[in-house]
Amino acid sequence: MRTSEKVEDGLAAPDADASKFYRGVWRWHFYAGIFAIPFLLVLSVTGTIYLFKPQLDSLMYRNLMFVSPRTKTVSADDQLSAVDAAFPDATIKAYSPAPALDRSSKFDITAGDKRNLFVFVDPHDARVLGSYDADRNLQNYAVLLHGELMIGRVGDTLVELAACWALVLMITGLYMWFPRGGSGIRGTLLPRLLTKSKRIFWRDIHATVGFYGSLIVIFMILTGLFWTGFWGEKFASVWSDFPPQKDAGSVNSTVLTGSLNTTSDKKVAWAAEQMPMPESQHGAHDHSKMMAAALQNGSLISKGIDLNTVENIAVQNKLIEGYSIIFPQKENGVFTISAPLGDPYRQRTIHVDRFSGKILADVGWQDYATVPRAVTIGISLHEGLVFGIWNQILMLFAALTVFILAVSGTIMWWRRRPSGQLGAPPMPENLRIWKTAVIVIALLGIAFPLVGISLIAVLLLDYLVISRIPLLQRIFL
Repeated sequence: MRTSEKVEDGLAAPDADASKFYRGVWRWHFYAGIFAIPFLLVLSVTGTIYLFKPQLDSLMYRNLMFVSPRTKTVSADDQLSAVDAAFPDATIKAYSPAPALDRSSKFDITAGDKRNLFVFVDPHDARVLGSYDADRNLQNYAVLLHGELMIGRVGDTLVELAACWALVLMITGLYMWFPRGGSGIRGTLLPRLLTKSKRIFWRDIHATVGFYGSLIVIFMILTGLFWTGFWGEKFASVWSDFPPQKDAGSVNSTVLTGSLNTTSDKKVAWAAEQMPMPESQHGAHDHSKMMAAALQNGSLISKGIDLNTVENIAVQNKLIEGYSIIFPQKENGVFTISAPLGDPYRQRTIHVDRFSGKILADVGWQDYATVPRAVTIGISLHEGLVFGIWNQILMLFAALTVFILAVSGTIMWWRRRPSGQLGAPPMPENLRIWKTAVIVIALLGIAFPLVGISLIAVLLLDYLVISRIPLLQRIFL
């Protein structure tokens, strides 16, 4: 028979051993929540902002992104010359042709004052429409917070760790949700919204929302991990064998194509990140000196093929609207043509020799192995890019689920914690080791090393420190 406290907290168990194990799971669920909830709140809010980046961009920068549609257009080189004239000390980094007749072209530049700017040009008359700071805007702040808390590699590791512990939260939460001891649909499938007990109300909201959103939240966590600096990088290096170079004679450098991506600007597909960048081949030594001088002056396309030629290569290879051309970043660098990341099946990454215009590498969906294909689809779904507004709504549901779980979990903890104490559920005495739980924990630790390392650290802290010092026991228990 359950006590009223067990009913309110959902601690129903058919026997003593199961009850002890339940409380042990509850303790780990609590610790995972205490660490992860602050990060999950940030991730859910910033993820929602970036999810609707296309709509926000169109709303906030409509005067820059949209033009009066006309059939006549000017060349890419003419547009580049207009940007050069407007920003004479700038370094041009990338060019995105207008995706439609009523849209502007975009140039990514680093201005003379070191600001990174998006510059928009009317493709019909090469008129520079204006620019905005690529680093200082709402959407970029959101993605930087989402990816690395705006503190670089340390933030990236913390976000990755929080995401991994969110998996622990979901697994332990589903175990605790599972109906047992005669529980019906009320409180498990249907929340008791009209109850007078606030504890039951918040417990049911937490349990039912977590159950219905569990699969999409787990999917969102896993697909988000592919971009992380530790797990994502290791996963990519193991599974993402770069597609074969199409020209065996090209010279490969030790630089990977993924170096073209940054936390806030992903122009190259995940599946192509591990592909070594080829190098452009020039002939005469004096030509090399001229190129070095041109680079020092900020121009990246002097001496070699022009931007029109690169754009024609993209057109001839049937790249879909919305692709970008990334300029060479060094003397022997290459032009990189990258198709939109939103359509997994039409992704392309083409490296072009800056001097001869020869295609040095051309990879796309047909070249991806099975795992990179699955990851590519997962990332596109995660970012809401696959099937329009419905994809965005689905991922909005996932973000709202995370937000509601974080808020309701915090309220539940705050209402039940003793004054002046953390209020962690006590570890049951003589808890029998369950082989299934050990296997699950071991698999989690192997699959996600940061979880394994932090799990061992918390276990040692709990067993060797907190449980042996009375003052810490009073605070944490």
